Amino acid sequence: MSKSEQKLADVTGQFTQVVRDGRKLSDTNWSNGRIVLSNKRMVIVGNEGKETVPLSKIQSIRGRYDVNQAIAKVSNYISINYGQNVYLISMEEVDTFELELQKAILDGEIVLIKHPAVKGGVVQDSSWQKARVKINPGLANFAVEDGKLVQIEVDDVGTVESDERTVHSSERPVIEAEHTEEGSSVQTYLSGSPQNCAILKSVLDRGAEKNASQIDLSGKEEEVLMAIYSGVSPFEVPEFLDMDIDRVEEIYERLIELDVLEEVRIRREVALKPRGRNIASEAMNHK
Repeated sequence: MSKSEQKLADVTGQFTQVVRDGRKLSDTNWSNGRIVLSNKRMVIVGNEGKETVPLSKIQSIRGRYDVNQAIAKVSNYISINYGQNVYLISMEEVDTFELELQKAILDGEIVLIKHPAVKGGVVQDSSWQKARVKINPGLANFAVEDGKLVQIEVDDVGTVESDERTVHSSERPVIEAEHTEEGSSVQTYLSGSPQNCAILKSVLDRGAEKNASQIDLSGKEEEVLMAIYSGVSPFEVPEFLDMDIDRVEEIYERLIELDVLEEVRIRREVALKPRGRNIASEAMNHK
């Protein structure tokens, strides 16, 4: 290990390869071994030798890749895609290892940011700026060239989408992350190298997956969410929707139980949680 290389993690766990040279391996099984991570590479060491993966070659870090029942029996693992190969890695503190891997790839990287790109559903006149990335537990930080610090709390992320957009006259991958800032729903756009965008998406996806909006709500409940999402004060919702106050209170109670709203004050002021923002946004798109 060179002087510029620093060991970040050295853990025991399980691993297996599920894609080799683009070919899916359906008969694979878990093997015990060591996983060593530095700021330059990841080394998987087993009884049959070792596999060295340069961090610069990692294309994505994802979740489950169940190719058979033996793989599916293990609940806590991540899949690492590099080239035409995919490795699965499992260990006791896999979330901690994943964070270390994300930090090793992203910390100090320069990306482009447009913030806020959208606020309260309205497109903003923001421009793309350079920003330096710093990943902390539960938080993605972007030090912008104009001196501002943009922070995205992972658990507050409602949705994450990826697309190709024209940025500075060329087609680039773009990540669109919905979250809140000072109580308002905003979207932050991020662009950079394919690797940086893919790994940033894996960071933010943790929150988006947790806050997925698959809940069956009534039409009235969706109307309440859309009103709050549009900026109507929770105290003014009954008058705004011409609904009985007690009925609105009942809806608030149910939505709080469903983890869609959070109670801000005992006077029944409520604010949308990420799942609620997702539902309201989807409902408005279907109107």
